[in-house]
Amino acid sequence: MNPILKWLEVPDGQLRRQRMAAICMVALAVFGARTIKAQDNPLDKVHVPPPAAGAPATGAPAGVDAPAGTGAGKTRPGSLIKMNVDMVLVPITVTDPMNRLVTGLEREDFQVYENNGEQKIKSFASEDAPVSIGIVFDLSGSMTSKLVRARESIVQFIKTANPEDEFFVIGFNDRPELIEDFTSSVEDIQARLATVRSGHRTALLDAIYYGVAKMKEAKHERKALLVVSDGGDNRSRYTEGEVRSQVRESDVEIYSIGIFDPYAATPEERTGPILLNDLCEETGGRLFRVDDVSEMGDIAEKISTELRNQYVIGYTPKNISRDGKWRKVKVKLSPPSGLPPLTVHARTGYYAPLQ
Repeated sequence: MNPILKWLEVPDGQLRRQRMAAICMVALAVFGARTIKAQDNPLDKVHVPPPAAGAPATGAPAGVDAPAGTGAGKTRPGSLIKMNVDMVLVPITVTDPMNRLVTGLEREDFQVYENNGEQKIKSFASEDAPVSIGIVFDLSGSMTSKLVRARESIVQFIKTANPEDEFFVIGFNDRPELIEDFTSSVEDIQARLATVRSGHRTALLDAIYYGVAKMKEAKHERKALLVVSDGGDNRSRYTEGEVRSQVRESDVEIYSIGIFDPYAATPEERTGPILLNDLCEETGGRLFRVDDVSEMGDIAEKISTELRNQYVIGYTPKNISRDGKWRKVKVKLSPPSGLPPLTVHARTGYYAPLQ
């Protein structure tokens, strides 16, 4: 006989009812515990294997990079997910012998080469696309007599830009400091510039390094820095080599308004124009020298117009290896007959991705 039934087989009816109630309570407790366990872990019955190492999370297309600083598979609210497409975009400015901007050229007028191998142009644009622009403003002591004109030129630059452009402003003397974060408001920038004062030394390299790093927060695909300075570096922690490497690794064009003293007293002041010119040319930008501070507004407006009238060529490199090596880029021009010799300003190369 079942031991439980034997245990219930007693002559006293009340005792038998008490033992039956005890058995029911034990059964309910066991059944309830099993139910709670099943609800706590619904995968006990259906096993979902984890994705293989390196595979994208379920629902995410292959080639989606996790935003920096969030960990694999995580995204911050409102953050952008960038698709891993192997398209190289090259902004190009074309000028004539009088240093005037040349517009109206067609896709067929350009050829692009990577490491001396011609590449097939897959996209070509010449429309006024919005740009993320960082303004790097020299506030060292030598800028005191030029401060008002420099402020006015920056405001003029912003007013003639694309209304969809965004800007930030970095001021620097002994060290760089963010004066105004990304904004499209001319009034906000103008109000902040009215509060700055000049003094101390010149940490130009630190300011450019900071400006390029700040561009990682930009929302537009095209990015540019405008450096307004009157001299060479005499205070930075970053070296010229470190800044050159960072600039090469970025996709930021650098333009500069240089207010240089032809009778510069120090080696830093004498080499300042060379340094800025090299950085500008390497990124496809240009250095504009100021001989008369009253011309600064016109020069700023000229740079703004140039940014709004660039050609942008896109190509997929024939070399698909991800080796992290420097690849030299050369853009050549075969203009229609009848035009004078033209000059092409474009980035000189880029670092291939590592993965």
